[in-house]
Amino acid sequence: MAAEGVALPALELLFEADGLPRFELPGPLAAAYGGPLGFEQPRLIANFVATIDGVVAIPSLPLSNKLIAAASAADRFVMGLLRACAEALVIGSGTLSASPRGVWTPEQAFPAAADEFAELRRRLGRPPLPEVAVVSASGNLDPSHPALEGGAIVLTSAEGARRLAGKLPDERVLTLAGGQLIDASRIVEALRERGHGLILSEGGPHAIGPLLAAGLVDELFLTVSPLLAGRVTSEPRLALVEGTDLVSAGSVSARVLGVRRDGDHLFLRYELAASRGAART
Repeated sequence: MAAEGVALPALELLFEADGLPRFELPGPLAAAYGGPLGFEQPRLIANFVATIDGVVAIPSLPLSNKLIAAASAADRFVMGLLRACAEALVIGSGTLSASPRGVWTPEQAFPAAADEFAELRRRLGRPPLPEVAVVSASGNLDPSHPALEGGAIVLTSAEGARRLAGKLPDERVLTLAGGQLIDASRIVEALRERGHGLILSEGGPHAIGPLLAAGLVDELFLTVSPLLAGRVTSEPRLALVEGTDLVSAGSVSARVLGVRRDGDHLFLRYELAASRGAART
């Protein structure tokens, strides 16, 4: 049951596409989410929170995601629920460094539902926690970060592997490329080779671009926060996709799978489809 004295949210279901897969959610999770949730596999899904005007990160502001989410417990709950469903969770090095205490577990996102998240993983036949994968071509990472100390793997280049030699166990450093760049498809291939069917991306706006351009992201969960952030020339404020052109040589279209609401926050679920052609980065 949920932690005593802490209520789970109760998302209001506004729309759900017919025929979506359904996992056997514990009753409290289904009630909090406003109905069922499930995924076909293999599947790569991404989760973001954005302001009404599309800002997902303010690099100059530590932990800006908390400000952008506008203290939404429901957003934290959905984050934890998606983590509880996933077999692997992939982040970029920027996301890692921006969250010095992050371990990317379901219960860290929403501690009150820790028991229910654990029960869901048992029902799905998952290990207790999703495997965390950090993508870093340079390998310039702090090995004392809690996520790395907790067993996260690193997907890197040959140069990055040399930089990490002796700092992390060899079996947790996977070399995917010989040069400075890591092909997005190799990230997914490496995780599939480790037996992960359902992959959750919580990487930032630069990390998600190549995955989208390669047509590798199957679904997007987007929380729309009731905030306007605005933009100024003196301070970058990042949109959902940065550093990748998804129009000139290809595009990504979305089909709405679900819409939920909690107060003034909207929770959108999209199925994505990329057209042919590689986008420019």
